[in-house]
This record gives sequence, C-alpha cells and structure tokens, in this order.
Amino acid sequence: LEYRYVTLRGEKARAPLKVQAALVRGFRRYLDRQDFTEIFTPKVVRAGAEGGSGLFGVDYFEYRAYLAQSPQLYKQIMVGVFERVYEVAPVWRMEEHNTSRHLNEYLSLDVEMGFIQDEEDLMRLEEGLLQEMLEEALTSAASEIRLLGAEWPSFPKDIPRLTHAEARRLLKEELGYPVGQDLSEEAERLLGQYARERWGSDWLFITRYPKALRPFYTYPEPDGTTRSFDLLFRGLEITSGGQRIHRYPDLVESLRAKGMDLEGFKGYLEVFKYGMPPHGGFAIGAERLTQKLLGLPNVRYARAFPRDRHRLTP
Repeated sequence: LEYRYVTLRGEKARAPLKVQAALVRGFRRYLDRQDFTEIFTPKVVRAGAEGGSGLFGVDYFEYRAYLAQSPQLYKQIMVGVFERVYEVAPVWRMEEHNTSRHLNEYLSLDVEMGFIQDEEDLMRLEEGLLQEMLEEALTSAASEIRLLGAEWPSFPKDIPRLTHAEARRLLKEELGYPVGQDLSEEAERLLGQYARERWGSDWLFITRYPKALRPFYTYPEPDGTTRSFDLLFRGLEITSGGQRIHRYPDLVESLRAKGMDLEGFKGYLEVFKYGMPPHGGFAIGAERLTQKLLGLPNVRYARAFPRDRHRLTP
C-alpha cells in the first residue's frame, strides 16, 4: 500500500478496481431503468447527518465546516424534488477504527425513494439492484474475478430476514453467544454463517433495530423498534437503511429526544413543513462489498488510494 502508485500496475492489484467499476455501472444502470435521478450533493457541510460525532472539521473562510459523513439529509430533500434519487460519491468518517473492514474515506452508493409503504419496499428494491450489480460484474469483469479466484455468490430469489430481536435470541439460545443490545462484528459473522447453513444464503437482512440504535430520522414503531434494516453479506454489514420520518412534528420531537440542536438542521426541517411523502433509502459501501465478493484480506485493497487512521499518502 505504501507504493500503491506502482503496485496498481500489477494485474492482481488493479483487478478489484475493475470489478468495483462494474458493480457501480450495474448500480447506475438498474436505478436509471427504475426512473431514479442521479444527484450530486455538497461534500463540505455545516452539520453532520448523524449529528456532531465522527466528523472531519474544515476551515471554511470564517466558518467551521465539515466533510460530509453521508448525503442523507440532501437525499431526503431531493426526494421532494424527483421522488427517486441516487448518488455515487465519497463520504468521510472520523472514526478511530484500524481494522481490515474500516476506511475513513469510502465510496457510498446511496439510494432514496419516495411513496413507499414501509422498509420492505426498500429491501425488495435492493434485492433487484444487487442482482444486477453482480451480473454486470460477472459479465464485464469475468477475467479479473477468475484471476483472484473469487467464490462468486449465488443470489437467492428472496434474501432471508431476521428481526433484531430474533437475531439476538438466536445468538444467545442457539449459537451460545452472549450479545448486548447492538450486534458486534463477531455476532454478525456468526449470523452470516447461520444464514449460509440454514438457508444456503450468503445474504441476510437484519430488520427492526431498536430506536436507540438508529439515527434521529428513522421511522419509529410503538414497540420501540424502527422500520430499519442492515444487510449482511458473508457476515459483514454492507448496507444500512430504512424508512424515514416524514412528518415535521415527529422529526422535531425525534431530534429533541436525541439531544440535538434544531438550529443546525433548520434548512432540512423547513422542507418537511411543506409536506414530504413517506420515503426511505439505504447506502451500500462499495469497498466492503468488493472486499467480500473477492475474498480480499483487507478492505484497503478495494480502494486505489485508501485513507485510514494513519494513511494520508500516496
């Protein structure tokens, strides 16, 4: 990685990038056919979509600004304009992780869709989307996939689903793994293994996460859960998504409950005063998906010039 500008000329080093380009091509093509509009949102922002944590600060003339950790708020705003939108762009997370699955800058494949019934509409959309992405990669990057000896996954007609509560119960009672409120990396790995053995699937949706574990904009249910989901692929989270709150009073209440400053979300909130359709979306981490598809030992090999806790060059 220190000599990436030279090593990328090697067939094996550049092969993951060719596969990733094909995945992104399939992503765009599928959504274009579904009448989605590609958008381009700001990457220097006044506030973070998830609040104040995990943000890289930037001096912006006399203001304090941040690198965007997600296009989330802009995606929602643009649903009010086009109804169906997507974006392919980098995002930044100032997190101390120094693992084989984390990057501080990565390519996010974001989707947002209006006029949905619930999160099931989003999961069905993602099933079709991923199938097209995998088919495009297998067709146009077949030689690279063979070169890397990747075990290409089959894609089930319907990805199995477990609620968060069911997943925790399964981990504790059937797999003998003590688990807290949130699911650890090891818990996700075990669930991925279970899905493979039980359903023959490399893919598993975990749904209905508790409200405390989700961002302020996630649509809540009376029982304390949310209309949300993560998608695990071979035991690694590659997608997070769900239905969003679309009513102004509920959004204000949720922000206050999380102890967040309403002033920082003034423009975003203004949109909801004029009405928004029921909507939701998700984001796919391109490098993580590429890593797991190709069996790469480290997510850094799925990015031309990775940025992590200690790497700013090349």
